[in-house]
Amino acid sequence: MTNRAHRLSLPLTLVSAGFVLFWLILAAFPFVWTVWGSFKVEADFFSYSNWMNALTGPKTELQTGGQFTGAAYHGSWIEQGFWKSVVNTAIITVSVVVISLTLGTLGGYALARSGFRYAFWILLVALVFRAMPHVTLVSGYLLPFFQLNIWGFLPTTIIVLVAINQPFTLWMLHSFFLSIPKDLDESAMVDGCTRFQAFRLVVIPVMWPGVVTTGLFSFLLAYNDFTVTSMLLSQDNQTMVPKIASFLGSTQAEGKVMYAVAAVVSAIAPLFVLVLFFQRQIVSGLTAGAVKG
Repeated sequence: MTNRAHRLSLPLTLVSAGFVLFWLILAAFPFVWTVWGSFKVEADFFSYSNWMNALTGPKTELQTGGQFTGAAYHGSWIEQGFWKSVVNTAIITVSVVVISLTLGTLGGYALARSGFRYAFWILLVALVFRAMPHVTLVSGYLLPFFQLNIWGFLPTTIIVLVAINQPFTLWMLHSFFLSIPKDLDESAMVDGCTRFQAFRLVVIPVMWPGVVTTGLFSFLLAYNDFTVTSMLLSQDNQTMVPKIASFLGSTQAEGKVMYAVAAVVSAIAPLFVLVLFFQRQIVSGLTAGAVKG
């Protein structure tokens, strides 16, 4: 019986492995192709005559003396000042994650441990605001920001992104706190801890994967945002995504499109590293959020 089951499962295993391999190749190809092309000149990577030029790089070798060149990265980072956009993005994303997680953990814990019905209505109102398109929320900020002369600055954008992201962090962290039995923090309080000490020393270490998972989603919201940052930031304070869009909007200028290609690779690479580094915490965090104690 065991041998028969093994024989039956072998084709299924091969089909599953083949499907996963095909999916990985299909998913990785655009990024690998973009990385490869970022070290070519525009005439090769966007060749109309022969797509093989993107692989062999004859125009790249003719113009630079080699099959690969870092001219696109130099042009985007140095000539076009993409490094400033990287710094602005880092400031905004770190600030949004820290503020959102601080308020979200405190608020989510309070709502999860509250026995009053108003907690449900608070979460329901937060969900309504989370479902609204970002552009409808940002448009209401523009006039007072102009009147107060605070439009175009990073702190203004951070405040708006935190306001947009906070309902999501409240909902997600609230579900994680519900998965932790109340007996845990109550036992800590019996042993002499205050409510905040029980929260900080006992509850947070248990649900740390949930905090990491929520922090990653908050990071992605601020990191990938285009609507808020393009509407609320001036040209000098652009983040990476609007800056890349400005490169793509100037494709008629020779070489500008390659600046966009190099900038796209520069923006995507940290996300791969981040997800690979926190993959265990993400999986365990998502799993913990789906189980209620």
